[in-house]
Amino acid sequence: MSSHTGSHDVPDENLPEGRESTHGEAATRAQNPFADPGLPPHEPRVQDIDERAAKRSERTVALLFTVSILATIGFIASYVIFPIDQYVFIWPLGEISALNFSLGMTLGIALFCIGAGAVHWARTLMSDHELIGERHPIEADEPTRTQVLADFAQGAKESQLGRRKLIRNTMFGALAVVPLSGVVLLRDLGPLPEDKLRHTAWEKGKLLVNQNTDEPLRPEDITVGSLVMAKPQGLEEGTHEFMAEIAKAAVMLVRLEPKDIKDKQELDWSHEGIVAYSRICTHVGCPVTLYEQQTHHVLCPCHQSTFDLADGARVIFGPAGHPLPQLRISVNEDGYLEAQGDFAEPVGPSFWERG
Repeated sequence: MSSHTGSHDVPDENLPEGRESTHGEAATRAQNPFADPGLPPHEPRVQDIDERAAKRSERTVALLFTVSILATIGFIASYVIFPIDQYVFIWPLGEISALNFSLGMTLGIALFCIGAGAVHWARTLMSDHELIGERHPIEADEPTRTQVLADFAQGAKESQLGRRKLIRNTMFGALAVVPLSGVVLLRDLGPLPEDKLRHTAWEKGKLLVNQNTDEPLRPEDITVGSLVMAKPQGLEEGTHEFMAEIAKAAVMLVRLEPKDIKDKQELDWSHEGIVAYSRICTHVGCPVTLYEQQTHHVLCPCHQSTFDLADGARVIFGPAGHPLPQLRISVNEDGYLEAQGDFAEPVGPSFWERG
């Protein structure tokens, strides 16, 4: 007759160290093989037993909070240092806005250092003793509320916030300064154009350049009935400022018979019947590109605003509220068409009614 010996028959003195058992415990494991083994022994950190290591951790946390303060100051300073149209080459990103890059880097560093400082503080200096929280009903009774307050007070004490003044002061400084970045961002809720929208790239002596050929224009290049698109001399496509400037400075040249021009100022500002008007519709800023030779009317294709180029580019149909601004032109000593200054009024959609 064979016999069977189970683990519960092994004498306690033969079990590995720390594994002593009783028959009662063995029976419990047999009934519930997934019983809670309990918490492992607590292992102290080096900061818990070495004050020099704790001081190093304190200085590290304070350094991270200080870097956050400096990064936030850098974020605010970026608005003053970098113009919105400045671009820089940064490998491997390529050509990017210097302002956007500096804002993203400084704000990212500020937020990261606050988070990293808080994590390092919690991992190295705050109490890491394991606590067992017994399950309880959702509603809290008076003893529970009292215990919560006591635990909070104990946690505040164990955080060493009162003792570690360097951490406390730099953390408060970082938390107080970083919201200033949000105040600065309020600037982007609306533009600060100053008087930039009232001026374009045109100025006295600038040549009128054919936008298609990039060649300066002579009076003989413009025939009666033709429509020529022009831009200011020196405004090159492919540059970062081109789109912003051409949106204000684009003009169209039309040659009329001087006797057909009804508006005296238009005639005075023209050269041998050649008139230069802004291409930017005064309704919502679409480019005016359609020209009717027989009537001297130009049409905006977006909403059909129609302007009479023989009568000061006044509006004869459509939603536009103002005539197209005229550019005063003449001919220089080399025979090229040139501007006599900027537009006398802001170009674009009813800007003067807003600002």
